[in-house]
Amino acid sequence: MFDLPLFPLNTVLFPGMPLPLHIFEERYKRLLRDCLEIHQPFGVVLIRKGDEANGPLAEPHEIGCTAHIVDFQPLNDGRMNIITLGENRFRIHSLHYEFPYLVGKVELFPFPKEDSDSLTLLARQLTSSVQRYIQILNEMGVLKKDGLNLADDPVVFAYLAAVLLQVPADQKQVFLGLERASDLLKALEKAYHRELALLRAQLAHGRREDEAARSLN
Repeated sequence: MFDLPLFPLNTVLFPGMPLPLHIFEERYKRLLRDCLEIHQPFGVVLIRKGDEANGPLAEPHEIGCTAHIVDFQPLNDGRMNIITLGENRFRIHSLHYEFPYLVGKVELFPFPKEDSDSLTLLARQLTSSVQRYIQILNEMGVLKKDGLNLADDPVVFAYLAAVLLQVPADQKQVFLGLERASDLLKALEKAYHRELALLRAQLAHGRREDEAARSLN
């Protein structure tokens, strides 16, 4: 276990995924300065209870993801823009309040090793659902994005699919906390199946309304 500075947010960071942040609060300016000084990552954790800014330190969920700072732009008054990249899942065992920001006693929470062929098959099945999902969002004008290709690593693709899925952060937190990569791929397939059904219903309803409007003109 090791100590890790924590940044509670209303978002879920997944390994391998980018997260840009604008840092303006004094406590998080201090966190970033401390991390930059010793080239240390910090942990992004979804807020369980509390506010993201300008209040008491929020209570985080137990599972988070380490964030590596890949770009840093200083601004006026000590503010800064940074770009981070998610690296490793971790589990919080205890919280400490000696600093202006939260510090957690954490341990890394990697997936156990599983059969690569089975994971690849699950990822291919998920790819089909993701492609259909993107296509419908494009038709609805919600998303302008080309289709996704299956990444070499099924887990990387799963995390990308989790980011793309338009669901609340607490559901994404469930994805982040699953024990095995196969569990994540199966959970995403179920979630995409459910969301696809909802999107198809919305799209069909919109088309019926358009046809009705045209018939009145």
